[in-house]
Amino acid sequence: MSKVEVIVVGAGIVGLAHALAAAKRGRQVVVFERNTRAIGASIRNFGMVWPIGQPQGALYARALKSRQIWLEAAEGAGFGIEECGSLHLAYRADELAVLEEFVAANRAADSIQLLTADEVAQKSAAAVTEGLLRALWSATEMTVDPREAIAQLPDYLAAKYGVAFRFGEAVTAIAHPQVLAGGKPWSAEEIFVCSGADFETLYPDLYAASGLTKVKLQMMRTGPQPNGWRIGPSLCAGLTLTHYAAFADCPSLPALKQRIATETPFFPKWGIHVMMSQNRAGELVLGDSHEYGLSPDPFDRAEVNQAVLEYLRGFARAPSFSIAETWHGIYAKLPGQVHWIQHPEPGVTVVNALSGAGMTLSFGLAEEVLDRQVLV
Repeated sequence: MSKVEVIVVGAGIVGLAHALAAAKRGRQVVVFERNTRAIGASIRNFGMVWPIGQPQGALYARALKSRQIWLEAAEGAGFGIEECGSLHLAYRADELAVLEEFVAANRAADSIQLLTADEVAQKSAAAVTEGLLRALWSATEMTVDPREAIAQLPDYLAAKYGVAFRFGEAVTAIAHPQVLAGGKPWSAEEIFVCSGADFETLYPDLYAASGLTKVKLQMMRTGPQPNGWRIGPSLCAGLTLTHYAAFADCPSLPALKQRIATETPFFPKWGIHVMMSQNRAGELVLGDSHEYGLSPDPFDRAEVNQAVLEYLRGFARAPSFSIAETWHGIYAKLPGQVHWIQHPEPGVTVVNALSGAGMTLSFGLAEEVLDRQVLV
């Protein structure tokens, strides 16, 4: 039987973050991934590290910690990362009211600012400034290409910290300290289950009682924009204000949500809010929607993608919106919670349901988990 200090199940962003946090503390780490490479939600997203979406306090601090670790990892692993910032564009009075309330409640933050249309034009070649009232600029947001980053992080962790990766080997049983993986027995002092699919089968009773649901999101990607054209900051508009918890306490938000539900009920029906990022290759990543349920429809809806593109053209322009690829991702969510951490037996920690904020929060959360100091 092979013995190690730490086993991590899953090589998506949550598993990689916990492997890094453990290895940085001098522990011997082996990561098991049932697939030959990570193919889940960790590579099917915008690649946005998005602190602006987190409420002030412990979650925002966790996002900033993650941001710093992303910068260190990108330098070490050699994948691209852009400290691009973000713009929330307001074209209606109720959208502007939410932005003004948000800024007023966060006056101590030196990374945010309300900009005029002329100031937005100086920052972004992509933002539509006709009819633009104001925009919220935030300096903290970054973008990576998740396909590139998630593929390169294992080699970095192996080279710098000695983390061993066992791809194509499923963990089929855990009875601490024993683990059956790839048909062979292992022993570990501590085990972290960071893969939702593995959690469902390893602890089915715990999963059934958890209250977790799943969220399917539809996304699109263009080809590289011509002549090296760049969008500048990542972009979003009024719909996004209804999605992120950072804006939840703004007094004008209920009126904004009601207006959207009345004018465009298709958007809340499918959980659509529209954002645009750009990767190092120059491709635009566009989306998305949110469809809830334990068994999401495996087939994508053309009308959802069309609605995203139509709304996008109201606040963003680009040389080409020709779509090269469409896909969907699925992540776990526990309504009302920002993550789900359980200890089904001594020595075993299940980390799941980061609710679509895995790229933004995983590295910081893993630091807290390893220090036994999860703050939220």
